[in-house]
Amino acid sequence: MELTSNHPNLNRVSIASLLVALGIIYGDIGTSPLYALRAVVGDRPLTETLVYGGVSCIFWTLVLQTTVKYVWLTLKADNQGEGGIFSLYALVRRYGKGLAIAAILGATTLLADGIITPPISVASAVEGLNAVKGLEQIIVPGNNLTIGIVVVILSGLFFFQRFGTQFIGKAFGPVMAVWFVMLAVVGALNIAAHPDVMKAINPVYGYRLIMQYPKGFWLLGSVFLCTTGAEALYH
Repeated sequence: MELTSNHPNLNRVSIASLLVALGIIYGDIGTSPLYALRAVVGDRPLTETLVYGGVSCIFWTLVLQTTVKYVWLTLKADNQGEGGIFSLYALVRRYGKGLAIAAILGATTLLADGIITPPISVASAVEGLNAVKGLEQIIVPGNNLTIGIVVVILSGLFFFQRFGTQFIGKAFGPVMAVWFVMLAVVGALNIAAHPDVMKAINPVYGYRLIMQYPKGFWLLGSVFLCTTGAEALYH
């Protein structure tokens, strides 16, 4: 039987399905805070333009790229309830064979993102152990131990993925739920302690970072890290 977007199974939402989606899709997006702002700041002297400008660019990238582009617009482009670059190509191929090139480019960019994002997320998480007292000289970014831990974690994840993405989603869904709650609590506490950071919502700070900060335009490459994983919403 052909499934359409009106099929009840496609519209049914449960706590279990939400946890699976949280573990598979939003888990990718939710790990971005581990490295996005750190990549923007780096070893540069902390200034109002750099910090507020970086936060402002990240905020508006998430609003425009993730929320508006993917959640509001892209998710509406489906082929009988199915998403993804190949499903979309099946829908538009009637308009010309040349669209196969667009489908190939879309598939290659998806593959590239799938290759680069997991190592960045896992490596950033492992390197974060460097802040734990007693591990400063053990977990050093780029040393053999850190790289080995990352390789072992990634190998384990890909091994268990053979049992299906639903299995991974069920395993990591509750973990990501705790992670997002922690982000919300820690974020709220720090905003309460430093309410001035809310000024970063003003896009003027992002403009100043790009136009006035030395080589600020090139920091947009680091800013874009905050939206890695957003394409998983559709693919």
